[in-house]
Amino acid sequence: MDEGMSWRTPEPRRPLEMTGATGLAGPSADGSRDSLVMQVLSTEHFSLLTHRSLVYNEAFTRVGMFLTFVSMSFVALALLSGAVPIDQSFLVIAAIVFGFDFIIGLTTFLRVGAANAEDLRVVQGMARIRHGYIELAPETQAYFTSGTYDDMAGVSKAYSVSRTPTVLANLTYGLSTSNGMAGFVVSLVGGVFAAVTALAIGVSGAVAFVIGIVAGLAVFALCVRWAFGNFRRTQDNFEVRFPSPPAGLDAT
Repeated sequence: MDEGMSWRTPEPRRPLEMTGATGLAGPSADGSRDSLVMQVLSTEHFSLLTHRSLVYNEAFTRVGMFLTFVSMSFVALALLSGAVPIDQSFLVIAAIVFGFDFIIGLTTFLRVGAANAEDLRVVQGMARIRHGYIELAPETQAYFTSGTYDDMAGVSKAYSVSRTPTVLANLTYGLSTSNGMAGFVVSLVGGVFAAVTALAIGVSGAVAFVIGIVAGLAVFALCVRWAFGNFRRTQDNFEVRFPSPPAGLDAT
């Protein structure tokens, strides 16, 4: 998960129909059922870890492809500027290239944001499985460093997020994530695209510069708004079965 934001714990939903007071039935006489349950939980845990790895790989690959497109665009324009005069035709070509980069950047930003939402749900699933481990072997609770409750307070332990975030902390953390970096670069490309387009249609350099600044800030604001909305939608869809205990009690 890439956003350092204030946590809002949704209203816990009732657990699924299960036997036993804590969700898992009591141990069998020979311990065979415990072994079977542990095997099932471990298999699902491994599946979630694999899914999370695939999500990370896709996010990194998409961001890397976008940055490659942007860098190669500047290289191509630099080579082109040495072969043709920098006139109206060159500005039109540059506007087309940056428009292409801007579209790729937007799609990359949206996909990485969706990947962050998937990662958050996977982390919640692993927290729920850890809770199952503790139900089977309560003495192991002290050895877990990640959350063992599947509400936002428990899930957030898997991320480097402050429990009392400030605006500056939110901004710093957000820009340090892959989605934040992609959004920032998209904003820069959008500003450059707007400025070059303005120059191509005959606007003066000073006015084109202002247009580029305003466009870049507008794109950045839209990216931030979408990221916050995506995070809240994901959090609102959380199905909490094992909420964290009240403050003051042990909440691993």
